[in-house]
Amino acid sequence: MKKLIIINGPNLNLLGKREPSIYGSLSFTEFLDTIKGKYLNVSLDYFQSNIEGELIDKIQEFGFNYDGIILNAAAYTHTSVGIGDAIKAIETPVIEVHISNTFGREEFRHQSYISPNAKGVILGFGLQSYELAIQSFLD
Repeated sequence: MKKLIIINGPNLNLLGKREPSIYGSLSFTEFLDTIKGKYLNVSLDYFQSNIEGELIDKIQEFGFNYDGIILNAAAYTHTSVGIGDAIKAIETPVIEVHISNTFGREEFRHQSYISPNAKGVILGFGLQSYELAIQSFLD
């Protein structure tokens, strides 16, 4: 059984309420229940924080004993050298995900400090981006 963790960054706790035209109307908890039911052969953990240091702590905690990390660092993607360095320091592969197509948004969202150290990047497919990331670890 594959051991994966989804780590979500700031404001993603507001999914379902926050800008539904961009992020949809489903809460992440509802979505997580659905994918846990769909991927019974995956041990899937979840963590969300609005605090950069807590995200780094979780990356370090799971970065040596899990099969994969699915990371949506949200706004920290574009600002956090620390999160990028944490990914570089661990052994567990990381897939960077985004719900929206960040390249179709504001210019500052075109820069990622995560991408250079990630196994891959999936963006613009809504919540399905997470499911695509799970599938990438199963293939």
